[in-house]
Amino acid sequence: GVMLTYRNLWGNVTFGIHSRLHFQGSRCLSFLPLAHAYGCAFDMLVPLATGTHITVFGKIPSPNLLLKALSQVRPNLVICVPLILEKIYRKQILPMITKKAMRWVLAIPGIDKAFYSIIRRKLVEAFGGEFEEIIVGGAPLNPEVEEFLSRIKFPFTVGYGMTECGPLISYTPWRQFIVGSSGRTLPGLMLSKIESPDPENIPGEICVRGVNVMKGYYKNPEATAAVLDEEGWLHTGDMGTRSEDATIFIKGRYKTMILSSNGQNIYPEEIEAKLNNMPFVSESLVVERNKRLVALVYPDYEMMDQYGLTLEELPKEMGNILVELNKLVAPYEKVDRIQLIANEFEKTPKRSIKRYLYNA
Repeated sequence: GVMLTYRNLWGNVTFGIHSRLHFQGSRCLSFLPLAHAYGCAFDMLVPLATGTHITVFGKIPSPNLLLKALSQVRPNLVICVPLILEKIYRKQILPMITKKAMRWVLAIPGIDKAFYSIIRRKLVEAFGGEFEEIIVGGAPLNPEVEEFLSRIKFPFTVGYGMTECGPLISYTPWRQFIVGSSGRTLPGLMLSKIESPDPENIPGEICVRGVNVMKGYYKNPEATAAVLDEEGWLHTGDMGTRSEDATIFIKGRYKTMILSSNGQNIYPEEIEAKLNNMPFVSESLVVERNKRLVALVYPDYEMMDQYGLTLEELPKEMGNILVELNKLVAPYEKVDRIQLIANEFEKTPKRSIKRYLYNA
């Protein structure tokens, strides 16, 4: 249990008010779990403080149901987890832009910009058409999806936070957002540092201190002492780098990092991001088994039906995907094999995979 004080919540709400993320008379669609700090702070507390009209989405937010609700509410701000944008990209955009004829069209200067403008306009309208920006948080956004959204000038930004900070640590408005980053450490509220000899180039653990940092874990002084040091720095457990202007670039979780036999740090999330963009892959998890990397894959059965791929043909297709994946990663990141799983990975309320269940 994370003990969040009034001051922690005040820091988040004050930032939301001063940033005009919500404002009097604006509209928001609350579809993130309100028991989670992200949804609680920015889909409920900040809107209540500013006089925003809140529409609560009372169902599991599948992309189809969510897009229908967004078109009705037409919110002025959308906050979401990466899964929503990634599914729309894979299901609707990727099949269109990877067609041979379309790749030829996109190679022509001028025409590509016009086409991207059309996609951007349709995507903006799909999310209600009246929002200033979409704030993505709660988990890393797939780099390929992020690069494409940036290329078409879609108004999105990626923030960083954790429950222990109620949740916000860093954020940058979309017009100043740097692709690949998680925003700038909140000025005036939070400080950040990287435990690394070269914080701008060599990843180390991200540590933060400031108004938003929790009091500690409820009735658990040992766990509190493990993450909060005597100077008030919270050791986040995330690995990353930091630019001179306090912009944070996350590499992965310290606990999920794998140390290769030749001493290289392997971040499974980076490999998974590439694998998740492959055909017939719905979601994946890279784990270490007998000192080798194994990719657990839950297939995209909908795409299999669309292309007439049978279960008997799937292992051969995954073999081809493994070859393509290993061309995209560093030599020390090569995956030994793909293991298919029958059911979706178990997830937290914010739709992050419960990795610890699959590490054995």
